[in-house]
Amino acid sequence: MSATALAGTGVSAGGPVLPNLAAAELVGHALRRGEGRLSADGAFIALTGQHTGRSVQDKFVVDDPEVTKDVWWGRINQKMEPAKFAGLAAKVRGWLGQREVLFTQDLYAGADPAHRIRVRLVTTNAWHALFARNMFIRPPRAELDGFQPDFTILHAPEYEADPAADGCRTSTCIALSFAAKTILIAGTSYAGEIKKSIFTVMNWLLPARGVLPMHCSANVGRHADVALFFGLSGTGKTTLSSDPERALIGDDEHGWSDTGVFNFEGGCYAKVIKLSRDAEPQIWDASHRFGAVLENVVADDRGNLDLDDNRYTENTRSCYPINFIPGIAPGGRAGLPKNVVMLTADAFGVLPPISKLTPAQAMYHFLSGYTARVAGTEKGLGKEPQATFSTCFGAPFLPRHPEVYGKMLAERIARDGSDCWLVNTGWTGGAYGTGHRMSIQHTRALLRAALDGSLAKVEFVRDPFFGLMMPKSVPGIPDNVLNPRDSWADKAAYDKTAAHLVSLFEKNFESFAGAVGDDVKAAAIKAAA
Repeated sequence: MSATALAGTGVSAGGPVLPNLAAAELVGHALRRGEGRLSADGAFIALTGQHTGRSVQDKFVVDDPEVTKDVWWGRINQKMEPAKFAGLAAKVRGWLGQREVLFTQDLYAGADPAHRIRVRLVTTNAWHALFARNMFIRPPRAELDGFQPDFTILHAPEYEADPAADGCRTSTCIALSFAAKTILIAGTSYAGEIKKSIFTVMNWLLPARGVLPMHCSANVGRHADVALFFGLSGTGKTTLSSDPERALIGDDEHGWSDTGVFNFEGGCYAKVIKLSRDAEPQIWDASHRFGAVLENVVADDRGNLDLDDNRYTENTRSCYPINFIPGIAPGGRAGLPKNVVMLTADAFGVLPPISKLTPAQAMYHFLSGYTARVAGTEKGLGKEPQATFSTCFGAPFLPRHPEVYGKMLAERIARDGSDCWLVNTGWTGGAYGTGHRMSIQHTRALLRAALDGSLAKVEFVRDPFFGLMMPKSVPGIPDNVLNPRDSWADKAAYDKTAAHLVSLFEKNFESFAGAVGDDVKAAAIKAAA
């Protein structure tokens, strides 16, 4: 069994190897091994130690000759020499082989059989195996016979790399070799590294197949109308796509092919700090049941969860199979997108709650990938909001140059006739500290109007700062909410703040100016006017 379970990984186990265990078996092993505990509702709670988020400065891509000219090298994709990777991989394989027990999972990434890859995870912890089993697509038992992985994840959370010898920065290292089709994860227990490493792989493979990989959630309405939701962490991507009136395709990673949209995953990974049962009942219910994995969530002695407690991190997470959400889209697939929604949590409070984008503006905002962070969400932030620009709403996971994905998005919007919207889930009535958070009820009402087509029929007015088309009046929504300037008591302060954010957009977009067409440049000029 050990040899079969480890085929293609290069690992020779000295002890038992437990392949493809189901959730109940994995939870049992995790509890016996002291990897965590159960909540009062049966979810498994794990603490990840010093790493409570992705180690973005410790991510490396191997500089293999066959890929070097196409990789977006720099701060996101740091180079690792092939010889250094080979040496580190040998050490990690040796270390894994000496563990008392290993857990493996054979899984798919990609709901569309034409574009999926086969993934084998080798890990030392049962709860990490459960995380992967929740997050990826679980093949039918019959398809596990003779399973041959396309990519292998060697997951060694307790192994410490040697920066001097291994060509990395610290004892933590996430290294990906496209040539070896191997991912090394060492020195971190944060489970999100497993999921995002495969997302990076899909972002590399699919453009060459004519498929746009996207960091977005997706759902579909009763009339087969598909909507995509792009957005960085904290903008509402998971929350807004989990709509009881629409079927969820997936909450984070998708492909847009010639035939439609498909989920890369078989699960959801929701941020649950301050999760409200009233506002987000589907995520709440999914997180309070056996089979879910909760990372760094606080619970009392009886296992009752306190989702408002951020003592470990603001980045508390819940991972659960997508079928924990009622009314999901069958097979994780649907047709071509009718609507493309880009979400931002604008803490400056100057962007409209919703605006309609031209295709050129859509590419501009896609390449910009804007949101804003505020004090209390990340260590080291001051009192003032800080603008964040993450190109394509997923810069940390893009192995190719951003323009590749931007061009593909523009082509697909034009080809499939999708409507595009920019939605601000951030602040209104003032910046963070003065204004207040946008009402989620208002956001949902505006989105539903956009998705059912009724919003396109109202009168729009142009925002003078960003060139955005804002609805002038929408039934059930106060007019002063629709135009952010009207929601500020101090109009001069609004004008000053809006001009400041425009300058930040302009500065950020300088690096793309030479790589986009005249139509996008014109959209950029309007946004910076």
